[in-house]
Amino acid sequence: MAITSANQLELLQTAEAVAREKMIDPGVVIEAMEESLAKAAKSRYGADLDIRVSIDRKTGRATFRRVRTVVEEVENPHAEMTLDEARAINPEAQIGDEISDEVPPVELGRIAAQSAKQVILQKVREAERERQYEEFKDRVGTIINGVVKREEYGNVIVDVGRGEAVLRRNDKIGRESYRTGDRIRAYVKDVRREARGPQIFLSRTAPEFMAELFKMEVPEIYDGIIEIKAVARDPGSRAKIAVVSYDSGIDPVGACVGMRGSRVQAVVNELQGEKIDIIPWNEDQATFLVNALQPAEVTKVVIDEEAGKIEVVVPDDQLSLAIGRRGQNVRLASQLTGLDIDILTEEAESQRRQAEFAERTQLFMDTLDLDEFFAQLLVAEGFTSLEEVAYVDMDELLVIDGVDEETATELQTRAREYLEEQNRKAIEHARELGAEDSLVEFEGLTPQMIEELARNGIKSLEDFATCADWELAGGWTTVDGQRIKDEGLLEKFDVSLEEAQSLVMNARLALGWVTQEDVDAQLAPAEEEAVEGDEDAEAAVAAAAPAASEAEALFATPAGKSDES
Repeated sequence: MAITSANQLELLQTAEAVAREKMIDPGVVIEAMEESLAKAAKSRYGADLDIRVSIDRKTGRATFRRVRTVVEEVENPHAEMTLDEARAINPEAQIGDEISDEVPPVELGRIAAQSAKQVILQKVREAERERQYEEFKDRVGTIINGVVKREEYGNVIVDVGRGEAVLRRNDKIGRESYRTGDRIRAYVKDVRREARGPQIFLSRTAPEFMAELFKMEVPEIYDGIIEIKAVARDPGSRAKIAVVSYDSGIDPVGACVGMRGSRVQAVVNELQGEKIDIIPWNEDQATFLVNALQPAEVTKVVIDEEAGKIEVVVPDDQLSLAIGRRGQNVRLASQLTGLDIDILTEEAESQRRQAEFAERTQLFMDTLDLDEFFAQLLVAEGFTSLEEVAYVDMDELLVIDGVDEETATELQTRAREYLEEQNRKAIEHARELGAEDSLVEFEGLTPQMIEELARNGIKSLEDFATCADWELAGGWTTVDGQRIKDEGLLEKFDVSLEEAQSLVMNARLALGWVTQEDVDAQLAPAEEEAVEGDEDAEAAVAAAAPAASEAEALFATPAGKSDES
């Protein structure tokens, strides 16, 4: 088949027809035709030649040109030419220029035509995939409607207009099933480029799907008057959604429920009857948690901000309601607040408090040689440790009934003597374990801390300086949405993340691994951090001590570790 005037216009007509069918630019189809014709020409004239084809966008005429590069010395005559040869064609030619001359059109045999067809189909397919990706990439995070085409191994293939999307098995609500032709509404979770083309992943279990449904049903959310602060779902069973109103005249819960529950019911119907608790959001964590645990009543809330945990005390008859069936209520409340929640009954908390009271009483009886009544007086006044008794201002001891100045002095003397003896034993044991003077004499570590470090193989100041802050103070790692506790070597001594950071930086300063400027830059507030100082300090550590080069760069928290402690 030759490209003659009889079929030149057919090229343009074919390009336009394919472009219309695939909804892509006709220029892309013509470029594919040019490439396929060039490939066919190379098979006719030789693979070493650089043959290029251009198709006139108005007439459809295909022009075949051989392109050669101007060089000083020709090595490949099929692709190169001398300067003299080039100037015979173009007097202004220079070394490095490309010179082209027209060659006769080729005739496409059956094999060549088939090859050209494959090239065109491949280019069209790539253009179609790119068009589909560009169209759907900006729709991530929105709700889309589609029609079920088929089901494959539990995954539902959905026709979404100009492409196909996948609703995977774990993104379906409960045991819901679909038949071909069913209409479906889902959340566009992700759009990715893959070798087989762009993949559009849908979800009906994502918390964002519920949030988007409420945005469609509640105009106040769409307008920004009401904001959805958090969503927690047990898909197909129960969900909790926290909302806040920025207009004091609008009740966020009432607006989401709607007249006679019409708005929330529309969402419930879409989610296969999933029960939804609408909760008013509050800046105060304790108040927000009390709301989140509804319908259970809460007696008391104790927050441990350092550990990111929260303790809730409920009446004995409310325990099962607070926990919910299979722990559902407390699990959703935990997801909603982002805190680990421990639920205790009033009786259990009372027993624990009594156990702590007895434990501290026994501590003072054993270490200070006190009778039970006097030890209980100390605990009742809020003393929890020997250090508090030994170093507290004497006036705080004198306020206790029956304690005069002489008794207070004797109490503090006994406490200090006991602590000094414990410190001496801790240092001796640490030295037996191999602790070096550089670590023992380092300011900021107590004897018990030194003993614990030596027990864990940290026996010199150099060893200590290579530690990361979270290794000492502990932290939290999030794995698959679950918070996992990382125990720190010094965590039981109540060493905070900031204190651990300061200790290690001072150790590096003492060893000369970093400068005072590096320390100041690292320990400055986050908004005033000096990045150059951090990089210089990291370089200093790596240069000064090979061991330190294996440790984290100064105090960067390793990937996957939380900066909470």
